[in-house]
Amino acid sequence: MTKPVIGVLGASGAVGRAAVRELRALGHTGLRLGGRTVSTLRAVAEEGPAGHDETVWADADAPDGLRAFTEGCDIVLNCVGPTYRLRATVASAALAAAAHCVDVAGDDPAAEDLRAAGDPARDGRTVVLSAGALPGLSSLLPRWLAGQGLDGTSALTAHCGGLETCSPTVAHDLMLSLTSGGADGAAYGEALAAVRGGRRVPRALRTAEDTEHRSFPGRVALQPYLSQESERLATVLGLDRLDWYNVHPGPAVRALLNQLPGRLAAGDDPAELAGRLILAADLDLAGRKPWYVMDFELSGTVSGRPATAGLTLRAASSYRLTAAVGALAVDAVLRAGVPAGVHFACDVLDPEAVVRHLREGNVADLRPTGAAAGADRVEEGVL
Repeated sequence: MTKPVIGVLGASGAVGRAAVRELRALGHTGLRLGGRTVSTLRAVAEEGPAGHDETVWADADAPDGLRAFTEGCDIVLNCVGPTYRLRATVASAALAAAAHCVDVAGDDPAAEDLRAAGDPARDGRTVVLSAGALPGLSSLLPRWLAGQGLDGTSALTAHCGGLETCSPTVAHDLMLSLTSGGADGAAYGEALAAVRGGRRVPRALRTAEDTEHRSFPGRVALQPYLSQESERLATVLGLDRLDWYNVHPGPAVRALLNQLPGRLAAGDDPAELAGRLILAADLDLAGRKPWYVMDFELSGTVSGRPATAGLTLRAASSYRLTAAVGALAVDAVLRAGVPAGVHFACDVLDPEAVVRHLREGNVADLRPTGAAAGADRVEEGVL
C-alpha cells in the first residue's frame, strides 16, 4: 500500500522542525519538507532516515511555489505565518491540490475564509485549524480535565506562559492580534475580560504587574485575556465563570508589551516593534533555560459536593507542544479519525490520546491535582 505524502510547510522553522520529528515518532516517513531555505531543509531531512524525505522550495507568499509544493500531497501541515496575514492561503492551496490540511494556527479568520469559499466536505476534504499549544492544547487540556473525576463543572482558572525565544511568526502575529484574529474582523481576544454568568464581561479582572504564582518560578506579571477560543470552551463545558491569565515572567518583554497598544496607535512600524519583541525575549532568556507552563484549575462537583480538579503542564518549549498537536492532528486525519469539513483541533482530537502522547513521548510533564489526581491514577492502573 502506498504511503500518504505528508507535506510540512515551514519545516525548517522552530515549530516545523519539531513537527517533522513528531511525525517520524508517529511512524510517518517519506515526508515532503517545504520552506524558503533549501540548505536548512536538507539538514532537517538528514536528521531522519537517509533518503526518505524530499525537500522542496516553497513560499506561502509565492502562489507558484506554494502550488508546486502542495501538488501531489495527501495532506499538508502548515507551520508558517504570520497567521493573521496568511489566513487560509495555505489551506486553500492544499484543497486546490485535492489534499487535506492541518494548520497549527489558523483561528477564526481562516475558518471564515474557507467556509465562504465552499464546504471542503463536499469533496471529502478535511481542514483542522488551531492545532497548536495556544490555541489548541489551551482547550484540549481543560476538556481532558473535565473528565477526570468531576461530575459537573462550573468555573475554570487558567495561567499560561513561559520564558523562551520569540519566533518572527509569533512576534508578527502578536502585533496583528491586537486588531485581528477573531471572528468577523474583531481582535483575537479582549484584555481584562472574563466569563461571568456564561457570557463575556469586559474589564472583569485586573493585571498584576509583579506577583507570584505557585506553578511559575520567580516574579511574574499576570495579564487577564479572554480569547474567542476560551469563550467557546466555557460554552462547551457549561462554565459559569472563566478567568484566563497570560503569564509574562520576563521584564523586558513585559515592558514592551505594555507599550505596544500605544505605540501602534501612534503609528510605529509593526515590523520594527516585532523585531524589538524578538530581542526583548532573547534578553530575558539570556543565561537561563527556556520553559513553558500551562496551569488549569477546574471547579465543579463530586457526588454533589464542591470539588476541584487541577492540571499543571511543564515543558521546555511551547513550540514543541504546538508541533506535537499538529502531528497528532495529521495522524488523526490520515486514520480517518476526523470527519470531512473545517474544524478546530479542540473539537475533533481526542483529549485522552493527546495527553497520553505528551506523556509517553516525553513532550511535557503533566501533574494532575485534586479530583483529577485520583482519577488519573486509576486510569494509569487500567492502562
